[in-house]
Amino acid sequence: MKAIRVYADTSVFGGVYDEEFQQPSQTFFAQVKSGQFVLVTSAVVQAEMIAAPPTVRRFFEEMLSLAEVTDITVSALELRDAYLQAKIVTPKYSDDALHVALATVAGCALIVSWNFQHIVHFQKIPMYNAINTLQGYQPIAIYSPREVIRYEDEEV
Repeated sequence: MKAIRVYADTSVFGGVYDEEFQQPSQTFFAQVKSGQFVLVTSAVVQAEMIAAPPTVRRFFEEMLSLAEVTDITVSALELRDAYLQAKIVTPKYSDDALHVALATVAGCALIVSWNFQHIVHFQKIPMYNAINTLQGYQPIAIYSPREVIRYEDEEV
């Protein structure tokens, strides 16, 4: 089975140390290490890590050796701006829209996030994908890590 390209935003790295999200976040990264997922992250996540607790920063640095880091491109900024023009999120949360844009432009199959307000939200996901289609990009699946990890009792 081919590994799936997955963009992980900042919340997933922090989730490793958050009691509520710890188990699925740890399982997700274990499955990255086992080759089930190709980890993609970005310069935005790197910048957001500056304010993260030291344990989260260290974990992120460890995972960078397994990750593809996508740069902020003109195409991603234009797609982010299209999301903002569509009022999917307000300019205050433009970095959340930029995460979705970066993942889309990088050709990821899906995004994992614990951000249920601006990214993993049932009303916003079809709106992101409508803009992706209008802008000539493929739709992108958006889930929490809990929804994408493989559980031990599953068949491949």
